[in-house]
Amino acid sequence: MKKKNLVSLIQAMASRAKSASEALSLLSAEKKNDALNRMASEILKHTREILKANTRDVEAARRAGLPESLIGRLTLSESKIRGISASLRQIARLPDPVGRLISSTKRPNGLVIKKVGVPIGAILIIYESRPNVTADCMALCLKSGNSVILKGGSEALHSNAALFRFLSRAAYAAGVPRGAFEFVATTDRKAADILLKLKDEIDLVIPRGGEGLIRRVAERSKIPVIKHFKGVCHVFVDKRADLRKAEDIALNAKVQNPGVCNAMETLLVHEGAAKTFLPRVCAVLKRKGVELRGDDKTRALVPGVKKATEADWAAEYLDLILAVRVVKNLDEAVRHIQRYGSRHSDAIVTEDKKAAGYFTDAVDSACVFVNCSTRFNDGGEFGMGAEMGISTDKLHARGPMGLEELTSYKYVVLGHGQVRT
Repeated sequence: MKKKNLVSLIQAMASRAKSASEALSLLSAEKKNDALNRMASEILKHTREILKANTRDVEAARRAGLPESLIGRLTLSESKIRGISASLRQIARLPDPVGRLISSTKRPNGLVIKKVGVPIGAILIIYESRPNVTADCMALCLKSGNSVILKGGSEALHSNAALFRFLSRAAYAAGVPRGAFEFVATTDRKAADILLKLKDEIDLVIPRGGEGLIRRVAERSKIPVIKHFKGVCHVFVDKRADLRKAEDIALNAKVQNPGVCNAMETLLVHEGAAKTFLPRVCAVLKRKGVELRGDDKTRALVPGVKKATEADWAAEYLDLILAVRVVKNLDEAVRHIQRYGSRHSDAIVTEDKKAAGYFTDAVDSACVFVNCSTRFNDGGEFGMGAEMGISTDKLHARGPMGLEELTSYKYVVLGHGQVRT
């Protein structure tokens, strides 16, 4: 497609989304929930067509030699589609964030000042690999009164297009305004660059994918961006940890799904627990296929561990690779996380309440966990139904982004004739 035609196409798409966002902000909760439930039914009804489209993407990814971790994120199944449908219904059951009363005060002059939740407007999502993101973002934007422009990766084009077709058809049949959902069908990377300049039509950009994609979006965008660059997540096993509990948490955090941003990448172990804990947990991790890279103290306790380099402490492997370090105490664990972490998800395993309290106060991450896996940093696990992504920013949202994080607010001031003197 010629650049001039592509620019016109993208600008028209953004204009439709902006216009629809104004109508969508006034849509009743009942209509939005009805649309979400219809969308949930529609994708179940068309499971075979969606899986057929997904097979095309998966086969192309294998021919292209893409990593197995990416292919795993790309692949849909009947159970995954049922999960997406269930997520849509869960979002429909959640309270509507639009119009929610955040606070209300009455001034001495009789003015009542209310802080009320409102949609952000038109949101652009640029994402890679995971077709479920298409459904998650459409559902969360609909419920929060925002229109959404979806720009997925070329590796998932057929899967995303199929999901979008059935979901948007059901939503429009339920009375959702046209333009509330826009899908960028071209694989031309210039489309994203054009979109990122449309600051008058698009109010917010959320990139979801690898660090390279997110940095590229953040550097090129003229529009505010909510992001996280990577997930270098830690589990610290304290000297007063329940070691059976610690083993279960470490295994879950690393092995349950190693290719995601909330998986553990570094295991820190207090020297008071290392002699007992490390040989046991490392043996199990090795049986699960995990490659271990450790400091000298770890290697002295566990034969066969590869020597860790400085780069390993800051690495996001997204794979069955784990960096392991023995630390002197809680303070050293916190200093390690502060130096090498990405402020995403970090956990402590301990039976010492004072140590747990210090860790949660000192570790400046979006989500800090005590005696549970970092894998819980997820919108669905937090009861949000789904998420738009996980932010490590502090403005405007942090952690899993659900419905409330997709709204802003305005002040509504009620008077009865007051004037300022």
